[in-house]
Order: sequence, then structure tokens, then C-alpha cells
Amino acid sequence: MPPKILIQLVRWIWTTLWHVMMSKLAPRDRAGSYVRPESQFRNAIGDEAYPAESGRYKLFVGMGCPWAHRTLVVRTLKGLEAAIAVSIVSPSPENGGWILDQPELGCNALAELYQLAKPGYKGRSTVPVLWDTRTNTIVNNESSEIIVMLNAEFNAFAENSELDLYPESLKEKIDQWNEKIYNSVNNGVYRCGFAQTQEAYNTVCNQLFTTLDEIDITLENNRYLCGDTLTLADIRLFTTLFRFDIVYYNLFKCSRRRIQDYANLGAYLRDLYQLPGVANTCNLQAVKRDYFGNLFPLNPGGIIPVDPDLTNLLEPHGRDRFIPTFIDY
Repeated sequence: MPPKILIQLVRWIWTTLWHVMMSKLAPRDRAGSYVRPESQFRNAIGDEAYPAESGRYKLFVGMGCPWAHRTLVVRTLKGLEAAIAVSIVSPSPENGGWILDQPELGCNALAELYQLAKPGYKGRSTVPVLWDTRTNTIVNNESSEIIVMLNAEFNAFAENSELDLYPESLKEKIDQWNEKIYNSVNNGVYRCGFAQTQEAYNTVCNQLFTTLDEIDITLENNRYLCGDTLTLADIRLFTTLFRFDIVYYNLFKCSRRRIQDYANLGAYLRDLYQLPGVANTCNLQAVKRDYFGNLFPLNPGGIIPVDPDLTNLLEPHGRDRFIPTFIDY
């Protein structure tokens, strides 16, 4: 077969199969832009059925997942390790889902836990999961809501109950940042990586870096997004920034600029990384494995890059020139 025809045939076959695989991994709209499905379990601690109790609830998390990582950071900052247990799940490229590192309740896979919580459930089985060990069901699987609960509902059991990451006086500003950052950055990197047309990619990539540029300017005169107070908006941004230069810059084609190349964002990332206990929630090996090793349509060879140099995250950040109201416990 002439090389030109062979190349065209192979390219047609691969492109067709790629679109099929991507449709399962990342649902798209007509323009080829990724559309993230909504979380399905939306109950709350504090409801009559789910009172705040120490030892009753646990988190199921994947260490490579930025959405689950949020919950670990808030749990650590609030000092809730003794009150809320954690179980780890890891992605399985063979099974196409999360597998429990240690089987629980007769379940080996996260999908089985979802079935235990809601027999006949047909949605996605995602992390994080806030699980009620008393009734063996899922309370909530929406990270943005779980971190609000961890911040406010377990203060009676928190070592750092005085830390409020969602203060009433800043809620409006926090919510504004959260909406902007979710659409353009948290989910924006995925919309870049999972875009299935050039036009969709160009649009969201421009949105991503426009927002990062805006954040960088804001951080010129503010230690944190909402001034000198650490908030949930910073936590939600942090877990994306931690993965950006490691994964999103290359694998997701967010390659216009690295975070460490920004005048303020790089130092801001170091500042958050160096908060007490936060570095212990950051698992570089899991991040690389979960993205490069498991997102087959984006990395068919499964080759995992060598470790990047993370020593820069421990360098002085200089952000303490601002007067913080974060309590350095």
C-alpha cells in the first residue's frame, strides 16, 4: 500500500476511534467542547438525617484528583483528621473506573459503593465521596459543597475551629471568584484537554489564560484572592495550580505559559503549598499516574514523564509581605 494511502487510512481509523473513546470519557456539545456532568448526591451535613458527628463520616478520595484534593486540604487545615477518616481509591485503566485500595463493605470498586448507596444507579462514579458509615450511603459527591461542610459543620471536633475559610463578610466575593475560576480554570483545563475541535480548544484556552492573567494582577496587591484572608476560593484554585505545570501544561495543551512563569501566581502557589500540612496532601506520583497512565485517548503510549523538580515549591514565596489574617497554627 502506498505510504500516503496507508497514512490516510490509519489516521481515519485512529481519529474515528479517538472520537468514540472521548465520547465515553468526556461528553461534548455540538461545538466539540467538553461538558462536565452534574454531581448526583447533594445532601448536607446538618440535615436531620446527617447530623455532625465525629467518626461517623469518611471521605473516599483519589490522590490524583484535584476535586478530591480540595477536601483533603480543608480537612487538614481545619484539623479534622481524627474526626473524618479517609479511604483511598485509584484509577484502573483496565476497568475504566476507580478501585478501592482496600476493599470495604464487600466492595472492590467505587462503582459498587455507589450501587450500595443507590441500587440501580446509572450515573458516573466519581470522587470525592462523603460517606455515612452509619447508614452506608453517600451524603454528597460534589466537592464544592463538601468543603463548605468541612469548613463549618464539624467545628466541635476540629483542632482549628477558629479558622473560617468561608466567612460571612466575604461570601459574595468568594462566590464570584469561585464561579469565575470554576468555569475558566478548574474546569477550563479539562475543557482544553478534552476539546474535540480546534475552535473549541482555541476558545477555552483563551478564556483560561485571560483568567489566569486577571488573577495574577489581583495577587500583585493581595496575598490571597479575597485580600489578606485565606478562603475556600484559594483552596479551589490551589489544587488546579499544583497540577498545572506537571500535567495540564503538556497533556492538556495548556501550554501558553507555566504557573511558575507568572510574576505573582508562582509565588502564590508556593505560599499555599507551604501552609501547615498542605504539602502532605500533594501526591506527585499519583497525579502523574492518574493522568498520564490512565487517560489513554490523550496519551496512548501510557508513558509517564520523569519527576519534575518540585523544589521550587519550597523556595521563599515573599507573600508574607502582606499582613495575613490566616492563623498560623
